[in-house]
Amino acid sequence: MCMRSLALNSRLREARRARGWTQARAAARLGVTQAYLSMLESGVRDAGPLARKLVRVYDLSPDVLPLYEVVAHNDTNLALELAALGYPGFSHLAARRPKMNPAVLLLAALGSENLELRVAEALPWLVVKYPEMPFDWLCRESCAHTLQNRLGFVVTLAHAAAPNPVLEAWLSKLADCKLAREDSFCRRLNDAERRWLRTHASSEARQWNLLSALRPSDLRHV
Repeated sequence: MCMRSLALNSRLREARRARGWTQARAAARLGVTQAYLSMLESGVRDAGPLARKLVRVYDLSPDVLPLYEVVAHNDTNLALELAALGYPGFSHLAARRPKMNPAVLLLAALGSENLELRVAEALPWLVVKYPEMPFDWLCRESCAHTLQNRLGFVVTLAHAAAPNPVLEAWLSKLADCKLAREDSFCRRLNDAERRWLRTHASSEARQWNLLSALRPSDLRHV
C-alpha cells in the first residue's frame, strides 16, 4: 500500500465520525459493505481504488488522492482541472469532473513549455489553497524532471501573496536543489523576449533564474 493510500485510510474514520455517520450509513453511501469499510478504516484494505468516491462522499481535500505518473496536459484541460479544484478564475467552466490531486496538476502545468498566462497565474493559488499537498513527492518529481526552479518560483509567489510557515519550509528545501541555468516560466521565448526579460524579470523570478515578469501583485485570486 502506498503512502498516499495510507494517508487516506487514516482519515476515513475521523471523516465519518465528523458527519455523525455510523459505519453502516457510510458504507451505504459509498456502495460497499460495512465489513469492507471497516477494513478500509483499519488499513487492512487499500483505499486507493475508492479514492475519488471517498473524497466526494466525505468531502475530503483532493490532496489525499493517489499520485501517478504525470502526462502532458493542454491549456484547456489544465483550466478544467483547476476549475474542478475550485479556482475562482475559471469558475465559469464546467467543473463536474473527477478531481485530480493538486500536486499532480501542478507538476503537469510546470512541465508545459507554452502555458497560457491565465493558467500560469493560477498555479500559486493551488499552493495557497492546498498547502498540505504531498510536497516530498512534488519536490522529488520536479527535480527528476528539472522543474525545481519553476516550482520554487510558484511557491515564492504564493508565499509572498499569502505567507505560510509551511510554504517557507518548502522554499528552504527547494533552495538546496536550485539549478543555476537560465529557464523560462512555462513559455517558449524568442530572442527579443529573452533580452527584454533579462532586464525586466520580477525579483521573484530572478531568485530562481527564470525569465518571467509575473509578480505577486498579478495574482488576482490569491
